[in-house]
Order: sequence, then C-alpha cells, then structure tokens
Amino acid sequence: MPADLVILDGRVFRGFGPGEKPPHGSTPGPRPDGAPTAVAVEGGRIAYVGDDATARRGHAGPKTRIVDARGGLVSAGFEDAHLHLLSGSRSLDRVDLFGAETLDDIGGRIGAWADAHPDAPWVVGRGWFYAPFAGGLPVADQLDALVPDRPAYLRCYDGHSGWANSRALAIAGVDAATPDPPNGRIVRDPATGRPTGAVLESAQELLERVLPSPTADEDAASLARAFAAFAATGITAVQDAWVEAAHVALFRRLHDAGSIPLRVRLGMGMPSGIEPGPWRELLDRYETLVGDLAADPWLTSGILKGFADGVIESRTAAMLAPYEGSDAAGEPEWTPDALAAAVAAASRRGWQVEIHAIGDAGVRLALDAYERAGAGGAGDPRARRHRVEHIETIDPADLPRFGALGVVASMQPFHADPAPNQVGVWAGNVGPARASRGWAWRSILDHGGRLAFGSDWPVVPFDPFLALHGAVTRQTPAGEPPGGWLPRERLTIAEALAAYTCGSAFAAHAETRRGMIVPGRDADLVVLDRDLLAEDPTAIVGTRVVATVVGGRIIHGEGAA
Repeated sequence: MPADLVILDGRVFRGFGPGEKPPHGSTPGPRPDGAPTAVAVEGGRIAYVGDDATARRGHAGPKTRIVDARGGLVSAGFEDAHLHLLSGSRSLDRVDLFGAETLDDIGGRIGAWADAHPDAPWVVGRGWFYAPFAGGLPVADQLDALVPDRPAYLRCYDGHSGWANSRALAIAGVDAATPDPPNGRIVRDPATGRPTGAVLESAQELLERVLPSPTADEDAASLARAFAAFAATGITAVQDAWVEAAHVALFRRLHDAGSIPLRVRLGMGMPSGIEPGPWRELLDRYETLVGDLAADPWLTSGILKGFADGVIESRTAAMLAPYEGSDAAGEPEWTPDALAAAVAAASRRGWQVEIHAIGDAGVRLALDAYERAGAGGAGDPRARRHRVEHIETIDPADLPRFGALGVVASMQPFHADPAPNQVGVWAGNVGPARASRGWAWRSILDHGGRLAFGSDWPVVPFDPFLALHGAVTRQTPAGEPPGGWLPRERLTIAEALAAYTCGSAFAAHAETRRGMIVPGRDADLVVLDRDLLAEDPTAIVGTRVVATVVGGRIIHGEGAA
C-alpha cells in the first residue's frame, strides 16, 4: 500500500532511550554514509525508516505527499513536558513583559498596552523580572503612575509573585489588616504594615480571584492561537502541569470537536498540605473527571502536580541552609510525613506524581517522599515514573537518587538562561557554592537519571530552539558569557534532542507511541531547515521548521492543509 507521506533527503534523528547508545547517524558531526535519510508514513504511523531509494521505490505512490528535507534534520516532534496551557494562551492577549530589562522598558510596554486597550476594565499581564526593581520587588506606586485610571495586576515571569496597583488592592480588599494566607505572603511596608503592592506565592490568589474571567469561547480562541504557534516551532505534544478541574470541560469540548491538533496531557492539582480524607475525596473526583481519558491518543491525563516549595528569586524556595545574608532558608509547603502519605495514596491508585522543587531542600523533600512511597508498598516508583520539576539547585548527595529511584528529572533549559536579569538575583540569593550546582543536567544524566525537557510557558517562551541552545551552550542566545555559564553541565545536541523528544514521551508514559522515529510509532515528526547535528551550536537559535507532522498529517509548513 503506498505511503500517505514520504520525507526524503533528511538527516533522520531516530532518538535513543535510557542506557542506549545513539544509533548510527545520531551523534554530532556530518551525516555519515549509510545513516537513514527517509521516513515513510502510512495510516498515521511510521512505516519505514531508511534510504531515499527504498522509500521511493517501496513506499511512494501517485498520491503520496513528498516532503524534501533538503539535508535538514528530521526528528520526532518536540514534546514540551511542562507548561501551562490556559494561562499561557490567555497571556497572548495581555501585557507581555518578558525580556524587559529596565524600568523604562517595563513602563513603556504597560503604557502601550493600556493605550491600545482603553476599554479593558483591567490591565493584566505577566513577565517582569525581579532585577530591574530596587530590592527585587515592585511597588504599587510605580504601577499607579503607569495605570492611574483602572486596576492593574501583573504576574512575575516565574508566576510566583504578583504586582498590583492601589486600585487592584482596594478591589481585592487587601489592606494592612489582611492576614497572610497559608504558603503565601503579602509584602508590607515595615513601618506601617500597609501592603506595598507585591504578593508572593498563594497570596496572589487574593488578587486573581477578582480578575475578570474570559469566557469559554474566548479561551477556546486563545488555545487555537497557541496550538498554531506550537506547531510553527515543531511542538507536537504538550503536558499541562496543572489544570483546574473547572477547565477540563473546555478541553473535552475542543477534543470532541476535533480542535486539538496535537497531543495534550492534562495534569491535575495536589493542593499543598491537604489532609488524607479530603485528598481521597479529591482523587475520587479526579478519577470521575478524567479517568476515561487514560488511553485516548489525543487528550489524556493520569498525573498530579504538587509543590514542595516556591522560587529562589523571592526566597520562598526551600533550602538546606539559609539564603545569603539571611537566617531564613525558605519554608517547604509540606511536612515530610504529609507529602510522603499524599504521594503514597496517589501511587496506590495508579497516579503519577510530579512535584515542583526548586531549592535543594525542596528537591530532597520530593525524592524522600517518592522513596518512602515505594518502600511503603504504594507501588514501584519506577513503574509510576514520578517526577521532580525544575531542580534549580541540588545537593550533590541527591544526584544519584534520580537513577536509583527511577524518578524523572523534568527540567526547563531556558530557565537557566544566564542573562543578568534572569539569573542575577537567583545567584545572589543562593551564593556561589549553591549557584555552582545550578540546573545540573549533565550531572543528573551522568548519575543515571532521565531528563525530560520543557519550557514552563508562559514563565519563559515555549520556543524549543531557545531551550536546546541553552542546554548545549549554557549561554544566552546572544552568546554570553564566553565559554558558557557552568559549562561542565552542558549536553551534546543529541542528548538535548533526546530529552526534548523521547525523554518527554517517557515522562508521559508514551514512549511506545511517540518520541522516536521507529516503525510502528505515531508519525509525530518535525522537519528542520538545517542539520543541527552537523551545525555549530550557534546555529540552533533561528532554526526554521519546514514541516510539523502529527499523526501523519502536516499541521504546519510545507504541504499543510
């Protein structure tokens, strides 16, 4: 039977699993003789991987669509192992402050958006860095000057801090008498106790509960824009870290209408410190809500996200020793016993768990919980493939535990972009010793751990080429600093590609369906305009996607319907 699609004259990156050596043609350098150059697709699956002549002779027919890769790389599609679909999609229509390095730039962007949207009841957005603000945090007076006529609220780039103007604080009822919520803090003037305009961690909910909510149709339109943008960068699968139960119906609606063009996995929430009884009830609800999606090839679930700690920039990440110049080490969001019990309860019921852990104490707390859950008869943690998300700094003693426990290290390389505005406050807060263990991809891999890569969008852009460049060079897209920041943690381009394809698929229990170019797997593929294995790493940023294929259908680029 003739193939539906044949890709010719490419450098086929097959991918490779844990402990497997890169197959022929997958190591960096010029394409060797005999390396595969062609892929044939039939019925949405990969039917053949090999040479051009056999692909033409044995698989192409009169109606076969041909894509000429012109020597570019052909890879499994990128799978973003950690992002936030709805908040990211909504951010496409709001103020975007990511990359603004000065107060003037921040103010200019906010003012321009406010002027362009005079009828918007609120000015809402995200993306500000800590570094431009004195003391690392903004204040309401600054935002009052920029938006004097209506409430305004903007989240930090990492999503763990918020910035409100005075009108927004008044609408939310946040004043000197408002208590700090659990796992959150209202930043206050030390002399008066009045809120300064910055809110940390769960205190953001005090503002977010009064923001206007988009309609379901507006959210559907925003998601459609996001899906198209993912396809344009070669992303064929995404894993949403935390979807509110109320929003599952929207994704089901899109799925039923055939409006989800790539693979989507929905993560449900594991609220910090939840007691055993309410946790069992919530798991019952989740199983009713998403249990039937377990085997769906387009929309699935089966994973729960919890938080061990906050972030280093606002000193809410849990550290084993105090922050620089402080007696405080950050507070974990769980006690060890409570987290281990919650993980064990979820494990017994077949759920996979991922835990946000950024500080070295947070990482240890998560690993301890997984180890205790396995030892307590809750199931083999290797079978569950529990995950730790982010892992920005880690104690050396915990490096081998990822491999030993079978825990996936789910990391976001562009978080480690060494631009001063992105890592300057981070490194200053933890000091040189702990900063020297920042984003330890190479060390985790060399100790037997398994990497899965993603973006955490909208925390940083979802562009996989920014992430790949950072993982391989440890430099900014502009090439700074010379030689790279902590260059010993660099990966090869083949290792970084594997983490962004088969590593992420493995983290989603989907490695038998996608993530590698192997006959029988789903034809979720990307064709690039250059051979990244043969190019200098400086060529990664700026790579163009020639075609993105999901389930054998071209959804972006050459030949897209």
